[in-house]
Amino acid sequence: MTIRDLVNKTRSSVPVRQAAALVPSFTAMQEEMNRLFDRIYNGLQVRLTDWDDKAPGQPAVNIIENGNSFRVEAELPGLNPEALDVSVTDGFLTIKGDKTEEKEEKDENYICCECSSSSFYRQLALPATADTRKAEASFKNGLLTVTVPKKAEAIQQPRKLQIKKAA
Repeated sequence: MTIRDLVNKTRSSVPVRQAAALVPSFTAMQEEMNRLFDRIYNGLQVRLTDWDDKAPGQPAVNIIENGNSFRVEAELPGLNPEALDVSVTDGFLTIKGDKTEEKEEKDENYICCECSSSSFYRQLALPATADTRKAEASFKNGLLTVTVPKKAEAIQQPRKLQIKKAA
């Protein structure tokens, strides 16, 4: 008995699709997978850099660099400064907070009550030129401002060049 005889005997009667017929089904499967991932990752961040768009539930931030420092401004309306935890560790600025809305309405019959409390966490990478030991934070009218000065060696001072006569 040869191998060819064995192969012919083990063949099933299941029809095999032609390659051209498979292309539309692969395209449909890819489109369905794209829709699935869009639903799963809707709004979540996939970052190419640390300073890309925010994820939902995180405060909006502005990051400003000037000659001597970096400034991060975070919008936190309705939050008390006591509910914030701002820290700088290993080159990262971390902003955490809890917003709790305390209402006492005894006679109300709620049909729907949304978002009485929430929490957030935002972490931003600081450049290596930031002097994190001298970072400062302030909070006014719902705006958190964190100022991180640049290291002395990172601040470029203009240097006057001496002009030599050409030979």
